[in-house]
Amino acid sequence: MEINVPTILNDTDICNKSVSTMSPVNNFNIVLYFATCLIIFFGIVGLCGNLLTIVALVKSSQIRGSTTAAFIVSLSVVDFLYYIISLPFTASDYILQRWIYGDALCVFYPFMQYFTCGLSLLSVTAISINRYVLIAHQNLYNKIYNKQGTAAIIIGYWLFAFIILFPTLIGKWGRFGYDEKIFTCTILEVDGRSSKSFVFGLAFFIPCVAIVICYARIFWVVRKSSRRMKMHSNLNITEDTKGSDAKKREQEWHMTKMVLIIFCTFLICNLPITIVKVTDKQNNCLILQVFVSILVYANSSINPIIYVVINKQYRQAYINLFH
Repeated sequence: MEINVPTILNDTDICNKSVSTMSPVNNFNIVLYFATCLIIFFGIVGLCGNLLTIVALVKSSQIRGSTTAAFIVSLSVVDFLYYIISLPFTASDYILQRWIYGDALCVFYPFMQYFTCGLSLLSVTAISINRYVLIAHQNLYNKIYNKQGTAAIIIGYWLFAFIILFPTLIGKWGRFGYDEKIFTCTILEVDGRSSKSFVFGLAFFIPCVAIVICYARIFWVVRKSSRRMKMHSNLNITEDTKGSDAKKREQEWHMTKMVLIIFCTFLICNLPITIVKVTDKQNNCLILQVFVSILVYANSSINPIIYVVINKQYRQAYINLFH
């Protein structure tokens, strides 16, 4: 199936409010070519960075058994899948301005885009809850986050991401198909109904609220713990014990800050496209749609950089991999 985008675009079609001597079509083409270059750049960085993360963490004997590392590997696999599936189709769409890959791939491509984006946030949510339980409920941590429990949680949120998209996949609540306005495949309405707002609301706002609550509780517990330690600092505790406990707390706190930074980055990169998709249901503002999609591609390429900059253990795992 080859579907051509209309050859005439007006100012309303592309939401172009600027005054320019160039035609809207030329302006829009420049935006698309610029976006394609950025997407390819972020895609290459993201593919390499996430693949290195997966290999480095799996091969590192010090990190491999960590529960958090299992969640980070899951997140890296999701980001890697997002790039390897979305990059060729998105770049082709922007350059050719038409879909040339047939009906089956026009369903598979948007499904995987929504699936991997939802999985990214669910992964960050799972890691945030893991951090919260570790810091606020240490007596429960080993009971929940053993090998079987961790595997069950990861499998669980992968299945959940699939289940919320399944009605759209089979055409019962909207459907995946080609939208001529944005010359790409996405969620379309069926009988005036679409799951797009529900998917973005459920898979974005609810996890965000859960993460915010987790971190509010974490900061509260850490603050109370710091006060308690100051009050009992004169107790007869050996220097070795103090040093060991302080080092362990520092490592856990660095990991917690890393996850918080990953979440903030995700929010900055994905909140704009969520707002646009929910509010601009008729896809009237194409330039805005293009720019917010660039942010989504940037997000998954930033995560490996965060791992290297923030976490010393992960940084060492990268170094060991190259050595």
